[in-house]
Amino acid sequence: MRTTDTLLEVDDLHTAYGSSQILFGIHLQMRQGETATLLGRNGMGKTTTVRSILGLTRATRGTVRFCGERIDHLSPDRIGRMGMAVVPEGRMIFANLSVEENLRAFAANRSRSIEPWTLERIYHLFPCLKERHRNMGNQLSGGEQQMLAIGRALLTNPRLLILDEATEGLAPLIREDIWRCLDTLRAQGQSILVIDKYVHKLMHLADHHTIMERGKVVWQGNSGQLGASPDVWHRYIGV
Repeated sequence: MRTTDTLLEVDDLHTAYGSSQILFGIHLQMRQGETATLLGRNGMGKTTTVRSILGLTRATRGTVRFCGERIDHLSPDRIGRMGMAVVPEGRMIFANLSVEENLRAFAANRSRSIEPWTLERIYHLFPCLKERHRNMGNQLSGGEQQMLAIGRALLTNPRLLILDEATEGLAPLIREDIWRCLDTLRAQGQSILVIDKYVHKLMHLADHHTIMERGKVVWQGNSGQLGASPDVWHRYIGV
């Protein structure tokens, strides 16, 4: 049921690539200021769900509403301007632009925040980016590129920040930096949707979890419920 503080609502979403059906009736709801996850093994439809929400892959059936407005018929750029930002799998940093140029290229107050993200705030959140602000994108480590991708998304001042494989391929210490960053954003009221495999960390970070299996939602609940359901872990998340 939709509530007045509902930010994102996905209802009966079906998506296919050609004749290959990938999503089968996905249901998902997020509230303002909530941190939520999409969990499941690789290849279960998590990234396709995100792509369908963003309009990058057109759904064949179902609806997506954002801030109360139906968006499943809109173009990706229009959806982005409404206040969605994604940190994509693979980061997609512009290699031939400097750190600062990567950041400035995306700066916009799409949510019309009274305290918008600025270059200075991003540098405060990620001091290493300030130290390397003249470095080109291809001169950064994987962890620094992920920080840059997050900073770039935040500079659009999104209503919803989506991270696809938030810490994939990062060293343990860098992963901890990313978790601390997300915890800081959560405390500031940023709405976040995260795809990642480190469920133990996400249970401390997120309010609500959705588990997918073969293109379907097979479980939804809060961290307490997930922690108390070891059978769910073993069946849908464990390797």
